[in-house]
Parts: sequence; structure tokens; C-alpha cells
Amino acid sequence: MKCALFAAGVAHLIAGAWMLIHSISDHGGFFCWVGWGCEDRTAMTIGPGIASVVTGILLLVGSHAPVRWWPLVAVGFLKVNLFIAAFAFLAFEVAHPGRLFVFLLADDLIWWLPLAATLWAAVRAHLGQPFHRDTPLTLEEAGERFHLSTGESLAEASRDRTLALVFLRHFGCTFTRKILRELEQLQERAEQEGAQLVLVHMLGEGDETRYVNPRRRVARISDPLCELYQAFGLHKGTFLELFGPRVLFAWLRLMIGGCGVGHVAGDGLQLPGAFLFRDGRILAAQRAHQQSELPDLPALFDRVPEITEAGRVPA
Repeated sequence: MKCALFAAGVAHLIAGAWMLIHSISDHGGFFCWVGWGCEDRTAMTIGPGIASVVTGILLLVGSHAPVRWWPLVAVGFLKVNLFIAAFAFLAFEVAHPGRLFVFLLADDLIWWLPLAATLWAAVRAHLGQPFHRDTPLTLEEAGERFHLSTGESLAEASRDRTLALVFLRHFGCTFTRKILRELEQLQERAEQEGAQLVLVHMLGEGDETRYVNPRRRVARISDPLCELYQAFGLHKGTFLELFGPRVLFAWLRLMIGGCGVGHVAGDGLQLPGAFLFRDGRILAAQRAHQQSELPDLPALFDRVPEITEAGRVPA
């Protein structure tokens, strides 16, 4: 990563210097070279040349600590995308598109992926953390280790009744805020099915009361290290699972609906899910494949029609 950013910085310095020198020594400069008229376009060439030189300097500085200095990398990534878009439009106007493509390839195209990968690494480093355990806990181990806010262990609580476990994303997430807005309906639906709603979150025990009103009497489980998430097979999101087109469309719709967005309170990479849990085993599961997937309790209960109003599951 460091070597790629250093090479990108050097390439931008060379390209920028070449554009500036060419604009001064040759009437028309870079644009005349690619065949976009040879009238005096010196002023137009100086701008992109300076942009490339500045970008090169920023990338060289950022290459020493790419994750820490991610804003510098972000500026470089923005410049690369702007140049690609501008030169793609210009390709239909120039007499020598091949020359334009060679310049664009050396100055921008080959650096797009390394810059994007660096920014994604920065997102992962700042918003999330890898799983604490190499090997997930078994459901039996997790049931004994984790406790509800009522004091019971997960294993004890699931012996008496069916639990509707809703694993949340971080509390600042727009989709989590949507769930909390509809918490009363979720709780009523679970109770209609003879189950108890339990929220699993990633904050320290008691910290969730800043977001969940304790008067609602919804049981909660604290899992700051995401060990319970891991035990139930919930993974960290990839770029498309977190920021793909469908996610962005759903996010925009909720923003318009007033759900808003807050600071990252938990692991920003962790995907959510919902489960019916009874006697230490999973009866039904909804493991999200995108962060925008919300718990659908009716569909979850429809998978286990034998659950009675008392929360019993026939043997």
C-alpha cells in the first residue's frame, strides 16, 4: 500500500511537471499535443498541471501512513476521478485520442484501484475491528457467557421461552434508527407469537440506554467484541454490502423519511440479523447480506409455524 501510494505520487509529480513545462515551452501545450486545437491554451494547461503536482505531493506525504493520512489519499482519489471524467469527455473532441489515453492511463487509470483500496482499508480501520476470536464460540458457549439485561444468561432465558434476537448495527446507523423507531411494533409482534424480543448491541453494558429507552422494558445483550454476532454467523460487511447501490437507495429513502444519521456507536462494519432462539438452538434465521436489510419478524415466525402462544416448540 505504501509503495503504491509513493509510486502514484511520483507519477503525478512527473505528469504535472511535464504538463507545466510543455505549456510554457510549446504554444498550446498539452491540449495541442492531444489535438484539441493549437491556439494558446496555456492557462488551461497550467491548471491540470498544478493539480497533478499538488496531488503528487499529497500522495507522497500520505504514503508514510496511508490509513492515518487518509484525507490526503481521498483528495488524490477525487482528483483521479475528476480527470478520468473530464478526459473521457475530451476524448470525443481531440484529434489524437490515443495520446490522451496513454496520458490518462499513466496519470490516473492505473492508480484508481490502489487509491480505492487504501481508502477502503482506512474505512475498515476507523469504523470497525476484526473479530476478536479466530474460532467462533459455539452456541452452547455463547449461551452460558452472555446475559440479558434482566440478569438471566442467554441459555437460561431460552429454556423458558422463545427469544426473538435482533442483532443491531451500530446505534448511529440510519437502519438501526429505523428499527428503534419501530421498536414498539417489533415488541408487540414478538409477544403476539409468544416470544420475547431481545436486542443485541455492540456497546458496553448500560451504554445502550442512551439510545434505547429503558422504560420500554426490552431485554438487551451487550456484545462489544461482536463474539455473539460471530457465534450466530453474522459477518463483517464488504464495500458493496455496506455502500452498494441498493443500500444507498434504501438509505436515501429513510433519510427522506426522517430517520437521520448519527455518529458510529459500535462496529461500523458489522452486519445485522434476526433469529428465533429456543433451548440453545436456532429455529429460524435472517442473516443480512446488506446493511439495509431490516428484521422481518412475521417472515421469521412463518418459518416456525409450530411455535405456540406459550412459546413452546413441540419435541
